[in-house]
Amino acid sequence: MAHAHKLEILRGLIKFKSNTQKIWGVLILLSIVTSVEVILGIMKPEALIGHFLGMKILNWIFIILTLVKAYYITWDFMHMRDETPGLRRMVVWTAIFLILYLLFILLQEGGYIQDIYTSGYLKRDF
Repeated sequence: MAHAHKLEILRGLIKFKSNTQKIWGVLILLSIVTSVEVILGIMKPEALIGHFLGMKILNWIFIILTLVKAYYITWDFMHMRDETPGLRRMVVWTAIFLILYLLFILLQEGGYIQDIYTSGYLKRDF
């Protein structure tokens, strides 16, 4: 049974007539997002150096744009959009769990290193 691929991006804002056009459209979208990242990384606008939630606004922009690229690479180039909802959930929830786990390790170890830098030798009894 042939499955028809959804030929749209940006939540249906842009529609394509064939898979080839859609591939080119996603490639152009990803190229634009990457170009914006590179330009911001080179220029580092002074207005985006301020802090928001403990991190530079520019870093938040990079994280958001990277997530946009990851979404389109996974959903369109890896055809996750056309998979069953169960498989999509399994892939997405596994990735979310892994990211949260790695974030926990990063924060736990980072806090320990910060404590060592601020108070010298520190021993924890786990």
